[in-house]
Amino acid sequence: MTLNLILIAAPQAVSRDEPLVLSFAQQRLWFLAQLDEGSTNYHIPLALRLRGELDRSAWQRSLDRLFARHEALRSVFVAPEGKPWVEVLPPDAGLPMVEHDLRDRPDAEAALLDLCHEEARTPFDLARGPLIRGRLIRMPDEEHVFLLTQHHIVSDGWSMGVLVRELRQLYRAFEAGQDDPLPPLAIQYPDYAAWQRQWLSGERLQKQAQYWRDTLSGAPARLVLPTDHARPAQQSFAGASVPIVIDADLTRGLKRLSRQHGTTLFMTVLAAWAAVLSRLSGQDDLVIGVPSANRGRREIEELIGFFVNTLALRLDLSGEPSVSQLLEQTRRTALAAQEHQDLPFEQVVEIVQPPRALDHTPLFQVMLAWQNNAVGSFDLAGLSVEAAGEGYDQVKVDLELSLGECGEVIAGTFGYASALFDEATIERQRGYLLALLRAMVADAGQPVGRIELLPAAERAYLLEELNRTAAAYPSERC
Repeated sequence: MTLNLILIAAPQAVSRDEPLVLSFAQQRLWFLAQLDEGSTNYHIPLALRLRGELDRSAWQRSLDRLFARHEALRSVFVAPEGKPWVEVLPPDAGLPMVEHDLRDRPDAEAALLDLCHEEARTPFDLARGPLIRGRLIRMPDEEHVFLLTQHHIVSDGWSMGVLVRELRQLYRAFEAGQDDPLPPLAIQYPDYAAWQRQWLSGERLQKQAQYWRDTLSGAPARLVLPTDHARPAQQSFAGASVPIVIDADLTRGLKRLSRQHGTTLFMTVLAAWAAVLSRLSGQDDLVIGVPSANRGRREIEELIGFFVNTLALRLDLSGEPSVSQLLEQTRRTALAAQEHQDLPFEQVVEIVQPPRALDHTPLFQVMLAWQNNAVGSFDLAGLSVEAAGEGYDQVKVDLELSLGECGEVIAGTFGYASALFDEATIERQRGYLLALLRAMVADAGQPVGRIELLPAAERAYLLEELNRTAAAYPSERC
């Protein structure tokens, strides 16, 4: 979502002689971690394939410099009397990295996948840290795979983009024998955490709390989608994903549609997905979770830390709105949510107090993430680098649609809870979304609820084959 630069008093560096406070988001995640010690549900993974000649010394030096540069990465969370505080490890502690050599293994790719799974399953100790670690795996044919895992309490998706961008700059400099090229940081994440607690208080806090209380009052507790498997008694975070690409022609059409209606691409896709979810569930009142970078100040744009907030966007598809009407409603909803994006999601849940259950997340069970800072492929001195996804198969909710502009297309992944859905079902849902987007571009005046989502072949199958109910009466019932 678009950055919203707020003109208020800037965060200032706080004394390191006093205990350092956690941000609101960190405090909630710390509390959850105490309830589920050893959980890996809040890991942020990165996998990079490096093809070419890697200067491993320059690579390690670059990682160590990043670790020293960002206090968030060196933060640990202690609670000597039950109340958590932040302590910062020394800058020279170094980023821990384990090396593996698979060059002589005939099953190198299978062994790599095993290491990826092992890495994904290894928990962090929040009190001891470090809460970031790496693995460098040497593969045949002059190739390495680099795994980097962070705990969400010290980082987020935007931070990953910052980290990779700075890693590139540092590696280029160190590989060429040059000094650190990065400018010093004016503040650090603990400074932001102290500022947040002062700024989000009093009348400002009450105003934001009232908005979310009013907006989400009476919202449905669940989005009841048809699933392939019965929902487990306790939510499973096991997941998988399928790729999704919105081709160049359709992307151009969506940009044109967005300009005509004053929406962003994100808002237009959100409206379309809400319409698909409404059709699948039979519900016209639904809530979709949307991550917001929450980087509303220039001082924090280049920091690594846990800034991201999740906004609960409630959309109403009753009354057969047209495409144009749904786009307008989505635009208003998204803009209003952005104006009140500072209240942490955890506090929104406490204010709204939705019904709780162990088998699903509160307020929403589907999310749409628009990636403005995603890690893609790039070149370094003598290296070709591309993001990979080996071994990471977790989801936070039932469905996670993650998209962003990639050249002339919109591309991303459609993640899903594998305890609930089969891959074939998600592939069909992907097709429904693409069909609805094409129809929206073709005619913005038509009622969105009447748009045909099924391809002709699938429609014929459903109507003709699945409705054939005639069968011989079972003999055992005679």
